[in-house]
Amino acid sequence: MAGPLDTAHAITKLPVQDLDRARRFYRDRLGLEAVEEREGGLRYVCGTTEFHLFLSSGSASGTSTQIGFEVDDLDRVVAELRARGLRFEAVDVPHFNVEGDIVTVPGNYPSKGRGERGAFFRDSEGNLLALGQATP
Repeated sequence: MAGPLDTAHAITKLPVQDLDRARRFYRDRLGLEAVEEREGGLRYVCGTTEFHLFLSSGSASGTSTQIGFEVDDLDRVVAELRARGLRFEAVDVPHFNVEGDIVTVPGNYPSKGRGERGAFFRDSEGNLLALGQATP
C-alpha cells in the first residue's frame, strides 16, 4: 500500500548556532559550497541529495550520526579531508574492527553490500557526521 510520503524528497536539516562559522567549516574543511541561501539558512546539494543548515538557538546532541556521506573510496576521501585540516573522531565500538580513524561494520543493508567502512567527525557546531563506503 502506497503511503503519502512514498514520493517525497527527504532532506536532512542540521542546526547551527553560528551560520558564518558553519559556512566556513563546510567550505574549508569539506569543500562544499552552499548552492542557495536564505535568511538563517544554507542549502547544500551532494549528488541527487541535499541538506540544509539552519540557524537555531538549540544545539545538536552530537551523540548519534546526523548525516552520512556515502563515498566510493573512503581512504582517499579521509586523506583529502585530513589534508584540509579535518579531525576525525576516535571510535571504540566493541566487536568492530578499528584501524586508525576507520571502523569496519560487519553488517549492511543487503542491497548495499556485506558490510561498511566508516569514519566520523564533527562539524563546527557539534553535529556528528559520517563517511561510509559499502564493502562487497
